[in-house]
Amino acid sequence: MNWDIIEGNWKQFKGKAKEQWGKLSGDQLDTITGKREQLAGRIQETYGVSKEDAEKQLKAFEDSNQDWRH
Repeated sequence: MNWDIIEGNWKQFKGKAKEQWGKLSGDQLDTITGKREQLAGRIQETYGVSKEDAEKQLKAFEDSNQDWRH
């Protein structure tokens, strides 16, 4: 899936992101507004993981939502 689809439909994906990363607050997810780099940084900061691990998590998130359609 192209990340642009997630970013452009962030209101729909925000709930899925909250399910995936429950420690992130709604306010944090609102601020991120689908920006991949910002989400990666918040995952790193909140979960104490490396940039590489955050990227793996984001890739898994993309892959798990690849069947989503407008």
